[in-house]
Parts: sequence; C-alpha cells; structure tokens
Amino acid sequence: MIYATIIFVILLVAVALVQLALAFGAPLGEWTLGGRYKGQLPMKLRFAALIQILILCLFAIMALAKAQLTFEKLYSASIVGMWFIVIFFVFGNVMNWSSRSKKERYVMGPANTIALICALIIAIG
Repeated sequence: MIYATIIFVILLVAVALVQLALAFGAPLGEWTLGGRYKGQLPMKLRFAALIQILILCLFAIMALAKAQLTFEKLYSASIVGMWFIVIFFVFGNVMNWSSRSKKERYVMGPANTIALICALIIAIG
C-alpha cells in the first residue's frame, strides 16, 4: 500500500501542476474538458482549476492518512474518504477514456486509470 500511496500522490501532484498551469492561462485547453477549449480556458474555468487543486490536495491528505504515513488524526475519516475518492476516479476514467480529445484520452486516461488502481489499493489496504 505504501508504493501505491507514493504513486498516487505523485500523480496528484502532476495533475495539480497541470491545473495550476491551466489556471494561469497555459494553452492546454485541449488536455481537459473533452478538448472543448483550444488554447486557454475561459476565466471561470481557470478559477475552477484552482478549486480542483484544493480537491487534489484533499485526496493526497486522505491517501497519506489511510496509509498511516502522516495526518494520523484523519485516519478514521480516510477509511470512508478513500472510497469516495475511488468513486471519483471511476467517473474520471469514464470521462477521460470517452473524451473527444486525443490528448486527454491518451495522457489523462492512463494517468487516471493508474490513479484509480492506486486509490483502490489504498482503500482496501
């Protein structure tokens, strides 16, 4: 479970960095939201990218707590929390793999699948 947690957190950091780049106007719109936006995301969605970073941080905290690597006081909450995270990544897999954007499908799809597997290992562990 420790290795799954490390991989999971690394993936979350990588996705958070992409979200940060999106929030600051990087022309990566094709890599998210089904490739609906070429170039920069609209301002509202750039703000949403910042919210996504907070969510990813919460996911990392839950995973680290469940693996008992840190945030010991959150262990009880992480037992249930990790199952919500697994469900989140199940839906994310459906969205990423069915995306019209090849970039999202071929990069974010595999990343999301790996994150889902790691989240499941952490939740079961």
